[in-house]
Amino acid sequence: MIHRLLPALILLMPVTGLAKGSPLAEVICDSTDRMRDRLEHQFGTRRQAMGLRGPEEVMEVWTDARGDWTMVVTYATGTSCIVAMGEDWQQTGQTNGRSDVHVGDGDPA
Repeated sequence: MIHRLLPALILLMPVTGLAKGSPLAEVICDSTDRMRDRLEHQFGTRRQAMGLRGPEEVMEVWTDARGDWTMVVTYATGTSCIVAMGEDWQQTGQTNGRSDVHVGDGDPA
């Protein structure tokens, strides 16, 4: 997905620019509505996880059926920025900050 997503994002948002030597050296930003529309409809991703990063920021992880993932920061101002992309996303079974997998000797101390 990275190789498919990056050229499209470069064409859609040329203002941010990219540095040499890195496939994504700077964040790519757009309005939240446009970012979500592109992630959902153009790239076939769905939001799988989200959490507050502060009073005005939400971190989101978007994934597709192949396991490619995109991390997005959404700001209260109405702007969203892609801050990381990768592949082989794995669900861990955690919900609401609690894991269904217990680590340790099993003795609740």
